[in-house]
Amino acid sequence: MSAKITIIGAGSVGSTIAYTLAMENSGASEIVLIDINKEKVLGEVMDIAQGTFFRDPVSIVAGDYEDAKDSDIVIITSGIARRPGQTRIELTQTNVNILKDITPKIVAVAPNAKYVIVSNPVDIMTYVFTKISGIPESHIIGSGTILDTARLRYGLSEHYKIAQKNIHAYVFGEHGDSAFIPWSLTDISGAPMERYAEIMKGTMDFEPLDREAMTEYVHKAGGEVIKRKGATFYAVSASVCQLCSLLLASSDSVATVSTMMHGQYGVDDVCISTLTLVGPEGVKCKLPVALTEEETEKLHQSANTLKDVISQINL
Repeated sequence: MSAKITIIGAGSVGSTIAYTLAMENSGASEIVLIDINKEKVLGEVMDIAQGTFFRDPVSIVAGDYEDAKDSDIVIITSGIARRPGQTRIELTQTNVNILKDITPKIVAVAPNAKYVIVSNPVDIMTYVFTKISGIPESHIIGSGTILDTARLRYGLSEHYKIAQKNIHAYVFGEHGDSAFIPWSLTDISGAPMERYAEIMKGTMDFEPLDREAMTEYVHKAGGEVIKRKGATFYAVSASVCQLCSLLLASSDSVATVSTMMHGQYGVDDVCISTLTLVGPEGVKCKLPVALTEEETEKLHQSANTLKDVISQINL
């Protein structure tokens, strides 16, 4: 499928998404990059476009909102970047104000697009966009914990010395400090995690998994990257491009993305990440898989953390 994808925000994340989409045969035939900094967006597009000789033909332009007309997907990355030591929640009001400025401009020209919200704090930004945009909820997807889930699977693959594609493990909740791992859903090559370790005894030698340490790794991975290089953008861009591929696919897939909750697990009126069916029609539904009582409580705590912040911001 040939698709038109518009990216709003030409910072490190937005530009890397544009680059990745332009370099891969991702289904994008037209890419529009929009940013308030006209010179920077022109430079980013020139740099990317000069490398498109090495792939199938693709159009990439530095545009304005009117150039987003008839977009199939709109990706919103605009916002102030998180500083070292700063939580995502502390970004909230400033980035909400930026989103409130962007929303009517883009929705006016691309009312039928599927919207992928990446700006942080992503769950709150997804909630705000859902409330103010008038776009159907099925067409609004926050990137949520799809990156946290990727980090978890990477960590588990390193520990168990097996390819990430053989691991089914997820991160639920807020894309932030209250995210948690529902270990009851984790399996490796079709076997529960602990059972896999038993099966492989004598074949492979690895230490028992420290669940708390793995959870801490997932929570702190982004901050560690920011501390060392100032920003995270490669992994988040890869996860967003993967999400675009799900939206352009011929069938549905499961992803931990942030969408509006309507009573699933007893959670309502907040955007948060749980297993979600995503495909060519957008968000089809949340998958209400069985969680333990402790996991359900952690989901409620994460939802309440977000609701507490939402109650303090100006929508």
